[in-house]
Amino acid sequence: MEKKLGLFSAIATGVGLIVATSCLMSLGQGASILGTGFIITMILACLINILTALSMAELNALMPNLTGGLAQYTLAGMGPFITILTMVGGYLVCQMIAGTVECAMFGNAINSVFDTGIPSWVLSVIMVVILMFANLHGVDLFAKVQNVVAYVLIGSLIIMGVIGAFGLGTGEIINQPSTLAESPADTLGLLGLGFFLFIGCEFVIPIAKSIKNERRNVPLGMVLSLVIILIMQILLVIGMTKYTAYDDLGASASPHILYGTSLLGNIGSYWMILVSALAVVSTVNSAMSSFSFMCAGMAKINLLPTFFLKKNKNGAFYIGIYVIGLIEIIVNAIGLSTSDSLIFMINVAIVFWMISYIISNINVVIFRIKLPKAPRTFKVPFGPVLPIIAAIGTAFMIWNISNDPEARKLIFLIDGVIFIILGIYSVLWCKIRVKRPLFKPIPMHEVMAMENDAYLLIRRKRK
Repeated sequence: MEKKLGLFSAIATGVGLIVATSCLMSLGQGASILGTGFIITMILACLINILTALSMAELNALMPNLTGGLAQYTLAGMGPFITILTMVGGYLVCQMIAGTVECAMFGNAINSVFDTGIPSWVLSVIMVVILMFANLHGVDLFAKVQNVVAYVLIGSLIIMGVIGAFGLGTGEIINQPSTLAESPADTLGLLGLGFFLFIGCEFVIPIAKSIKNERRNVPLGMVLSLVIILIMQILLVIGMTKYTAYDDLGASASPHILYGTSLLGNIGSYWMILVSALAVVSTVNSAMSSFSFMCAGMAKINLLPTFFLKKNKNGAFYIGIYVIGLIEIIVNAIGLSTSDSLIFMINVAIVFWMISYIISNINVVIFRIKLPKAPRTFKVPFGPVLPIIAAIGTAFMIWNISNDPEARKLIFLIDGVIFIILGIYSVLWCKIRVKRPLFKPIPMHEVMAMENDAYLLIRRKRK
């Protein structure tokens, strides 16, 4: 009998993807621009993402025990074209880019403090190989790694935040304004950056059927992970405003390490290096596992090749793990992961992630209209109001993806080009492989039937 994961594992998965090294850097950037005023931005971004998490929990309750989750919901709600466009662009591509950069940051962080004599890319590749090994040994080993890493990570950051917020550090407290926000427009202008700090709690969904009492623990795990992250980040922002000069914080490539050094000297520096390493392990571990489940889920509904459904003796979808692992190894080995252009592309990819969130909220509204009486063990309160608010709020965050107008224009231009390329791929795949109308939703009962292995056998016989 397959071992089930508990609520702590659900929270660890949600926390694991959210707390990335790049998020810690973004937190420092936000604090350098607005000081404690950035806390308002974070609260608003967190609330919008909580509403989206509730929408995803309702979709999971309406269509439970699905391998890919979000792909199946969209296929039943909006058809194959939108599903491919949002899932391939919003998750698969984004995760490959983000995971690659996180691994590169691990190698760079180690060599910034310790003279290892080993190239940074080699350290990054070693990390990827170790995490591939953990994920190839199934969901149980993944959970053990994730639980330990995620809780040590979040515990360390909360302690560092408390020490700074209450002025308990050994460093000198700086005399500077606590907030730099002069108007509501200042806090709203950084909502795009705030969104990035809470992205990824829905990665609990792909492993939902491996979680005990999933109808309670999935929504609770997602919401609690967001709330825990918010509390931790509020403490860190307050601490940063007390111990790090805003100009230094904004100019630093590693503001979280600067904060640790300013707070506790060398001890703080080493501690934050450890936190950075844990953040990379946690993020890439979560992404690698969820990526394989999402690829398998899309293969089941004929939106990706069926070889993504292959499992090893430990029950892991090993093709998806190898794909994301090998891509991360190759990109790190050739050095692209350290370029500024790839960091910029993360921001480009986040727009697709936001669009996926909007689509998820729209799916809830569609199913409320089409299937108002369908059984749901969890429902977002107040009818379609909260999903609509979440969709509008996320769209507003897209518009504020950058507070630099020129950078925002370039991001939108690149996203437009990527949309066209993915759109062409989606049309070709739907016409040649799926052979279904582009925008016609597939009945929910058929989408859920695709989860059964017998459905795949019948589909193969009909070819």
